[in-house]
Amino acid sequence: MLRPGAPRVLPFGIGLVGPVLTHFGNDEQKATYLDDIRSGEVFWCQGFSEPGSGSDLASLKTRAVLNGDKYIVNGQKTWTTAAHWADWMFTLVRTDPDVKQQEGISFLLIDMKSPGISVRPIITIDGEHMVNEVFIEDVEVPAENLVGEVNKGWGYAKFLLANERTGIAGIGQSKDEFRQLKEIAKTERKNGKPLIEDPLFQSRLAKLEIDLMALEITNMRMLVAEQKAGKPGPMSSILKIRGTEIQQQLAELSMDAVGVYASPWI
Repeated sequence: MLRPGAPRVLPFGIGLVGPVLTHFGNDEQKATYLDDIRSGEVFWCQGFSEPGSGSDLASLKTRAVLNGDKYIVNGQKTWTTAAHWADWMFTLVRTDPDVKQQEGISFLLIDMKSPGISVRPIITIDGEHMVNEVFIEDVEVPAENLVGEVNKGWGYAKFLLANERTGIAGIGQSKDEFRQLKEIAKTERKNGKPLIEDPLFQSRLAKLEIDLMALEITNMRMLVAEQKAGKPGPMSSILKIRGTEIQQQLAELSMDAVGVYASPWI
């Protein structure tokens, strides 16, 4: 179950171990984990990024050494979203240091209650605690928690991230914020008239709405292509960039709309 204090709505992406298990897990892993993932009874965090291994994720250094029927894992993960609430962590670990970086990585499932796991909060600039550092010291992980084949984890991670990007543009959230922005523009006034009647503001609002509609259509096109191909394509990466740009435009236009009331958040 979710740890005490965890929000009911959690960031998208941190539960995407499900598709990986569905495509690459064995029958026992599917039977053990998938139902609880679907129901939300068990919550997962994503152990990918490390200090010095963020954009260059393949350079990760967390090691997993097979010792009999278990792996001994040592390393550190960072920016781990909701690790302080998670029951399990799906983790990229290095199982072969002597080959090309991408070819020596495996995909491992780690129980967050395991001895040797410690979580340290990272408080972000907005004062929130959602991300963390995770320290892994001589943690014993059953060999049966390896997903797929040893040293094939990089391919599984790419599959997971491509699936994550299909929804990472945040279109639903942006549409909701856009509706709120229009309501604000109806009540705020400029030169004695509602702001929404101002030609310059109307032009900016219309452009933003068109961009948001285009992004939504692009997302739908990508989903149709994914259904035909059986896997996400490179278009999913575009959604992240464009979605972020639109969210920034929404924030700027909203601050302009509320004027001095935006000062505490600037």
